[in-house]
Amino acid sequence: MPITPTKYAITTRQSANWSDAKRRVFALYRRWLRSTPEMQSMYSLPLPISVIRTRIRQEFERNRFVNKLPVVDVLLTKGHADYQETMNFWRQTTHMMSYFNEESFRGAKRLPSSFIDGFLQGRN
Repeated sequence: MPITPTKYAITTRQSANWSDAKRRVFALYRRWLRSTPEMQSMYSLPLPISVIRTRIRQEFERNRFVNKLPVVDVLLTKGHADYQETMNFWRQTTHMMSYFNEESFRGAKRLPSSFIDGFLQGRN
């Protein structure tokens, strides 16, 4: 299946009011959630779909209390850009796994916290 770069592109625009911004945020959120199974198979993520959806929700909840309309518009533009990059397979699996620190396949502690810990582990 060939990838069309403009398939997921959306024209940047400003929200007219808060109800318009809310509608656009919910539409973007639904797009992310609906594409979760496809993301899991494209990137061969070793995580269940429920964990991926929970992480998407956490990203949206992080910006829940933004109270300036221009800031919401910028966040929407960034969200659409991230969605396009993700669905066009312009990221690597490591980029996707960086969103899941606790489930990361690299491990939580890549480097020892002190010299003696590294020495005892045989890393130095």
